[in-house]
Amino acid sequence: MTPLEQYIDGWRAHDVAAILSALTPDCVVTESFGPIYRGHERVAFWVSKWIAEDGRVINWTVHDIRSFPEVEIAEWTFHYTWRGKERSFDGGTIAHLREGKLSYLREYATTAVLYDWRGEWRAF
Repeated sequence: MTPLEQYIDGWRAHDVAAILSALTPDCVVTESFGPIYRGHERVAFWVSKWIAEDGRVINWTVHDIRSFPEVEIAEWTFHYTWRGKERSFDGGTIAHLREGKLSYLREYATTAVLYDWRGEWRAF
């Protein structure tokens, strides 16, 4: 299992310790919603607060993951609930590795539902 897969499995299990075990102590995690979390203490606070506010991963489906000695990239669909609302979006992750752990992780999210373009754009 790759470090990125370990990180994602920690989220699926709502397990703060498992998430932190995939990250270097001085990690930088940039969430697709905008916040940046620096280091284990901030990541632990974020994850704990998200779970306490009814955050639950329903499913985090990885469609493609590529691992290289210093980088991992993945495409995925994230399905979750937070504060009583169920949501889902497609996204991707670029992660840098150091000594077998994630030292930098940045998530990107689609801004609308994906569709095959046929000459007309959908309204936002």
